[in-house]
Amino acid sequence: MAISRAQLLKELLPGLNALFGMEYAKYGEEHKEIFEQESSDRSFEEETKLSGFSAAPVKDEGSAIEYDNAQEAWTARYTHETVAMGFSVTEEAIEDNLYDSLSARYTKALARAMAYTKQVKAATILNDAFSTTYGDGVALCATTHPLVSGGTNANTPSTAADLNETSLEAAVIDVAGWTDERGLLIAARPKKLVIPPALQFVATRLLETEGRVSTADNDINALKNNGSVPEGYSVNHYLTDTDAWFLMTDVPNGLKHFVRTPMQTSMDADFDTGNSRYKARERYSFGVSDPLGVYGSPGAENIEGGTCYPPLLVILYIIPDSHIM
Repeated sequence: MAISRAQLLKELLPGLNALFGMEYAKYGEEHKEIFEQESSDRSFEEETKLSGFSAAPVKDEGSAIEYDNAQEAWTARYTHETVAMGFSVTEEAIEDNLYDSLSARYTKALARAMAYTKQVKAATILNDAFSTTYGDGVALCATTHPLVSGGTNANTPSTAADLNETSLEAAVIDVAGWTDERGLLIAARPKKLVIPPALQFVATRLLETEGRVSTADNDINALKNNGSVPEGYSVNHYLTDTDAWFLMTDVPNGLKHFVRTPMQTSMDADFDTGNSRYKARERYSFGVSDPLGVYGSPGAENIEGGTCYPPLLVILYIIPDSHIM
């Protein structure tokens, strides 16, 4: 009995799906080092950051309890995007027994394309961290995140700095000093350093060596000894600035990734053309619910979007008195 086109597609689909899955996973999921992942069952999600309460007062005997009101600081909105792509193999290619080789190559290319788009969209949040504003009116990484109490939090250094021992230690101290919207200390800590490939060797020396970097004395590496960045570092290949670096913190509900529809693949035959079609589709969003989920620096060469030029060398000529008329 001859095998129908529908039967052929049904037999081939599991193999193509397995091939797609392996290829998709091969390109990694670097966004998981940055974002907390949650599922969604709506077209969009909204998360409101609440101010919390001020410090609880001492209640004197016989006095009434004081009541406080929580306030809304700002609301983050996540609008899911559909990312999809497919390919087709002609009826003639199937007739000429080229289906297996073509579909295998196309499936791998499709998986690579889908993975690439997701990683670029995720990394864009950090790539634009010093320019794109969010619900509190300032950039994701800024020195002036306003608080309901009237103060501010800073999740970037006051002077942009390259990744080194001094800047990383200063970042750890800055994170420890963050307060909530009502000015109460939250005792935040860094978790992981996220860097572009160009900084991986610097990060290794800072976080994994026993002694201090580039010193002749016998001092210990305090960053390593104190466990200041307990989860080490992660290289993100989609960061576009070779000098920028980011510390992900333990502040909950910081940077979020909502999955509306997980990756789906399907296959069918087009009646009019006779072509066999295979497609992949997923729906998701990336965004920020609390900027204190990250601390970042653009690097010293990107201060205010410009280039940091080396200092001008001034040569002073001293003229002997005998040459003065």
